[in-house]
Amino acid sequence: MYFSYLTSLPESRRSGYISATAIAGALGLNDVQVRKDLASVSSAGKPRVGYPAAELIRDIGRTLGFENHDCVAVVGMGNFGRAMMNHTCFAEYGFTIAAGFDIAPDIIGTEIGGKPVYHISELSSVCSAEDIHIGIITVPENAAQEVCSLMADAGIRYILNFAPVHLNVPSGVTVQNFNISLTLAMLTRGGN
Repeated sequence: MYFSYLTSLPESRRSGYISATAIAGALGLNDVQVRKDLASVSSAGKPRVGYPAAELIRDIGRTLGFENHDCVAVVGMGNFGRAMMNHTCFAEYGFTIAAGFDIAPDIIGTEIGGKPVYHISELSSVCSAEDIHIGIITVPENAAQEVCSLMADAGIRYILNFAPVHLNVPSGVTVQNFNISLTLAMLTRGGN
């Protein structure tokens, strides 16, 4: 939450100092707790001055492992897959979208967001060459299990699934399902 807030600040605010009190006020948190939290990840704070914002962002990112850059593959170049390929904020969290995959002949061999799009049959070789261990599934639900299996066979160990279907995965593969419709329903119904 702190990282997200700090990185959302305008560049002019990230080049100066920011206090724990200002962060607490912006996030609706207790300033004593914020001071304790920040002190656990950064020693750059100065009493009555605050933290150099850019250094605090680096310290929090380092603590959360965001300095490690992991490559990600996106399978499914429909509207949502294209949006993932064009999204520029992954790098702040230590991720690089390395490639996209699809079966549509008119998309294969093109670039989306400056990243190449390959045929799904090339998933294993590209993942091996690019050291990709994270995948995002943005295909229709009837193709999601097959894509998941191809990802696991290609050495992908972490899958973010946007298809509204439960996936069966082998041991050693972790899936995080994200169902936008369910999330909207929970949001509008108070989480019940």
